[in-house]
Amino acid sequence: MLLQASCAGARVRRPVWKSYAEISRLIRNGPHHQGPLSNRAHSALCTCTVQTRSFSSSKPLLNETRAQSLPQFLKDYKSSIRFPSPTCSIASLKDAKVGETVFLHGYLGSNRKDMAKGLTFTQLLSTDMATCVQLISLGKDENGKEKESHAKLKTLNAHSPIIIRGILKERIPPKDKSETGVELIANIEVNVDDVQLLNTMPNALVTGQTAFLPEQRHLQIRMGDDIRKALAFRAKVAQLCRQRLIGSGFLEIETPLLFKSTPEGAREFLVPTRTKGLAYALPQSPQQYKQILMASGIPKYFQVARCFRDEDLRADRQPEFTQLDLEMSFVTGEEVMQQIEGLIKHIWQEMLGWTSPDAQFTRMAYHDAMAQYGSDKPDLRLGMEIHRIEYLLPADLILNIGPLHDPIVEVMKLSVSDDARQTQKFIASFMSSPDATPFQNNPEGKPGIFVYDTKKPLSGLHAFGFEGAEQVEEMLDLEQGDLVVLQARKNAPFSGGFTPLGNLRLALHKAARNEGLIEQPHDFKFLWITDFPLFSPSNDTDPGQGGAAGLSATHHPFTAPKTPEDVDLLLTDPSAVTAEHYDIVVNGVELGGGSRRIHDAKVQEYVLRDVLQMSDERLQDFKHLIQVLSAGCPPHAGLALGFDRLIAVMMGKESVRDVIAFPKSGKGEDMLVKSPNAVTKEQLETYHLQLKE
Repeated sequence: MLLQASCAGARVRRPVWKSYAEISRLIRNGPHHQGPLSNRAHSALCTCTVQTRSFSSSKPLLNETRAQSLPQFLKDYKSSIRFPSPTCSIASLKDAKVGETVFLHGYLGSNRKDMAKGLTFTQLLSTDMATCVQLISLGKDENGKEKESHAKLKTLNAHSPIIIRGILKERIPPKDKSETGVELIANIEVNVDDVQLLNTMPNALVTGQTAFLPEQRHLQIRMGDDIRKALAFRAKVAQLCRQRLIGSGFLEIETPLLFKSTPEGAREFLVPTRTKGLAYALPQSPQQYKQILMASGIPKYFQVARCFRDEDLRADRQPEFTQLDLEMSFVTGEEVMQQIEGLIKHIWQEMLGWTSPDAQFTRMAYHDAMAQYGSDKPDLRLGMEIHRIEYLLPADLILNIGPLHDPIVEVMKLSVSDDARQTQKFIASFMSSPDATPFQNNPEGKPGIFVYDTKKPLSGLHAFGFEGAEQVEEMLDLEQGDLVVLQARKNAPFSGGFTPLGNLRLALHKAARNEGLIEQPHDFKFLWITDFPLFSPSNDTDPGQGGAAGLSATHHPFTAPKTPEDVDLLLTDPSAVTAEHYDIVVNGVELGGGSRRIHDAKVQEYVLRDVLQMSDERLQDFKHLIQVLSAGCPPHAGLALGFDRLIAVMMGKESVRDVIAFPKSGKGEDMLVKSPNAVTKEQLETYHLQLKE
């Protein structure tokens, strides 16, 4: 039985509706429908009489004496639960007629002025805190009688939610048309006749505070407009993305948040159940579900998806985050990249007024990005390209810069100042700072630091030898005061997302920028990083997929080899296989990544079982996906944009926490609600858990 209607005192038996479909048919067809269900239901509905009972027949009303004994907080609450609707918004007052009586909702402003002879000026902020209007309160009415509203207004703390009834008066516009950053309605003011307080605002919460603790996030959002503007900006970008994708034929589909544990590459959050030994896992991404949708005949899918990863936190990471996730069937990665380029150009133009060239974004292979910039997400605005030069250097110099045998040695320059002494002072300060500790302790050797100074022998590059100094000078196009940095690394193929010199490049540029020696670039440089290795050596930091081959999928194990030749290498040299994977990068930030997926069940099983060498037990975690792929799944590809990062980059924010309403701290804690909290003994018993000492 889904739903049974009953009515006290009715003698007609009410029908039992077995499904929502029957209810829907009844509503659509109405009382004239001739089917037996409709006749029966309609008869019951029409015959039943609703009986009402006076409150006094069951429980007497509070008498006047008891009502007077109510605590004050209940009296205050009673007075706040019924209030008039606003006549108009504060923003619309600029076009209102003088002399009208209005009801206005909002927050009491903080800049109150009590003048002589019972005159008070203050402001009323709109409910969205974007506009305000001046309030004028007189101590006496036109008959000389004391106004209760005036005395009440003077007792209220700033930021209290209130309702004002007043008469609109013409105002001479002031020179400053803003009040503490809020737009002021300059041509109208409100003569206050009545004030209704909706809730108290303790003065101690906000008096004199310019910065709020993490546990006061609600006050931080309310008292400053930075976060409110970021949230509004974020909502608008999400709307633009939806409109663009829906207009391109994409279907928005929600996928489950209670998933299962599968070794995709990141650590998962588990959700225990009351069934002993069973747990859900929160999804790292909707990856497997969206592949299932492709096999289900959905040609274009997208979702603004919540994702969860139990990983080390940084400024651009949160344990729960949002991504714009999409997938397309019967396509290669090229079509996905074109779709994303169009989307990014659209939202950048709509939100920032930015126009990009008609040409495609720059494309760069992973190997080239690592070799030239020491990063798989390079910031092209900085210059500072890296060059390999061990073949130019004297053997004794190579021995002096690190303990490695037959290393690769790379060099770069940073133009700090045309004054060599200023450059020397800068680098000395940096190398003695905590920021330089990782580079000083690099087991592959410390960086070699030189300042190009034409007043010195061989311009300060004497350690390079005469020929080496000459070639380095030409290679780097050195000028007076330039900083020259050497760094050794192992002679091995690139893996991971950075090299030691790549990290040092960013740290030096940031330090010089913070000291005002170089300017912060403000434009946007987009590029695609392509041709990643399909597999990388396993390490102790990332969980990988748990196989026994010593390899892990560089991104996830569903990524396809790029070419037919790469398919052949699966048999002979998996570490040399190039993936059809692509990351979209802007200004050194990875906005997102995607790939063409393996759509063949046998190939997917081969990668999991024979290349990664997963155990049979782990293979069972992917049984559902193998079955789906074997049911005629078409070729498909997709991508996910990190939505929090995208908003932070567009708004020029250093951290994604600045564009999230309630972010987690660096320890993964929500300081406002105090989560995560300790598990109780009762919860442990309910979910069959035991704490390990």
